[in-house]
Amino acid sequence: GDIVRGKDLFLGHNQRKKKLEERLEQMFKNITHSNAAKLSVLSSKEIREYWWALNRDQVWKALTCDEENKLGGNAYFHATCSERNGGCSQAHEKCRCPMTSDGKPNDQVPTYFDYVPQYLRWFEEWAEDFCR
Repeated sequence: GDIVRGKDLFLGHNQRKKKLEERLEQMFKNITHSNAAKLSVLSSKEIREYWWALNRDQVWKALTCDEENKLGGNAYFHATCSERNGGCSQAHEKCRCPMTSDGKPNDQVPTYFDYVPQYLRWFEEWAEDFCR
């Protein structure tokens, strides 16, 4: 999400960063051209945010489609699933909550963690490893 939205704290090779940014700019120009009626009034940054908001669930599905069941028993590490008894549990079904709190099937992205600033996510990951 950070890369698509132009908020990645990329500290690597400048040429790679420049090439990636050029490719993203071209991709979003193509999207804008194809949807001129809706997107022509938005800035490049707004178009990126708009695209991410519309497609984040599909990106999550692509990352966790897991055709070979490699994510088998893995869970998303935060308790993001609401339970009927009012508690929370971890997402075990391809990192998704299997049911909504009212018992309906669920296939939603389990978190808005991608909207937390990247440096805070890095800090949290470091703290989780450090405190084990």
